Amino acid sequence: MAKKRRPQTAAAAPAGTSAGAADAGSYPVVGARQPCPCGSGRRYKACHGRAAAQAATELVRRPFEGLPNESDWVAMRELVPAATARLTLKDGLPEGVPAVTLATVLPMAWPALRRESGEVLLGLQNDTASGDISRDLADTLIRALAAEPGTPVDAGRAAPDGPRLQDLLDLNAPFVPQVHSGFEFWLDGDEQPAGEVAASLESANEAAIPTARLSGVEGAYWCEAPEKNHLRWVMTHPEEQLLDALARLHAAGGSALGEPGDASGSGDGSRLVGSFRAHGLTVPVWDLPSGMRSEDCEKPAAAFAERLAEALAVTAPLTADERRARNGLTNRQVTLS
Repeated sequence: MAKKRRPQTAAAAPAGTSAGAADAGSYPVVGARQPCPCGSGRRYKACHGRAAAQAATELVRRPFEGLPNESDWVAMRELVPAATARLTLKDGLPEGVPAVTLATVLPMAWPALRRESGEVLLGLQNDTASGDISRDLADTLIRALAAEPGTPVDAGRAAPDGPRLQDLLDLNAPFVPQVHSGFEFWLDGDEQPAGEVAASLESANEAAIPTARLSGVEGAYWCEAPEKNHLRWVMTHPEEQLLDALARLHAAGGSALGEPGDASGSGDGSRLVGSFRAHGLTVPVWDLPSGMRSEDCEKPAAAFAERLAEALAVTAPLTADERRARNGLTNRQVTLS
């Protein structure tokens, strides 16, 4: 997978730059030491480049908020090795572009690729130039739609006021990821890989962890690990409310996926082991018995979703046992992005 880096939050803008920030997107991006295109006589980095640099480093906490199935966008970005999903553009497809497909990753970590057929593939697990993944992906998508067929699209720098995915995509269209066992979706029809693409395909397939998306609940993904399997469930509930609800269930012995069992909540052999944050959402993680496959998780996950809904509706203060359970969950929480 492409290595990801986390943008740093910008410091406060220097005094006197607010006017330049308002129209920074009106001028082209030039070298930091070149004269600013606005004609001020100052270098770009000391003039309109200040606003552009600040916009590029401000972190958008939930970049996929507002898109259909936000949890699946986060999963494809952070959890799933090989998956694709068809995208529907708000204004329809341009002439010569039969389809636009989102992919977890593309050969040699290309940001995007326009196939010989005209289809556009947009890579999701790439480094981005700013703190707004949605704006960076939208910029890459626009350039890919205009690229020559048969060419990859390099990384670019989106304008600070450029469109985001939420502006380009039909927000009422379904978004359903298709998880693949390998990266053969890189190939177009009967195309045979060669050279760097062949080597990249072989390396990616060797590293891919078997993964499956549960169909009965949103944002839940089973994966097979060498020692034990896992279920990672991207949830859109507010974090504090969700952690309270998980703590209530754990204290009551009901934090396993299936029906409540003993005091550890491991009625079906599953165990809630913690959670992590990714793009503003919380992702609880369960250890599963090695023999528990994705299809075995469907009914237990649906039962857990019902219990979670009931726990989310409780507003009473946490008991002492529930507070201890919550502390245990937060101590095992990791932030990915």
